[in-house]
Amino acid sequence: MAKTMSFATIHYSVAFTVAYVMTGSALVGGTIALVEPAINTVAFHFHEQVWKRKQKPDGSNQPILLAKILT
Repeated sequence: MAKTMSFATIHYSVAFTVAYVMTGSALVGGTIALVEPAINTVAFHFHEQVWKRKQKPDGSNQPILLAKILT
């Protein structure tokens, strides 16, 4: 759990810093630092669903192209 919290802190810090540098607004930086990880979490859920569908029956991963995933 400590590693997860450490990564989350880095993620939020980077998101805030990039948004702040690009906009000059602490409010925008803070908002993006909170919203982006939430959206990323939802996107990851759908990524996992697609990934599971594209596994071999034995559960092992198979090499596939992105274009093939999207079909």
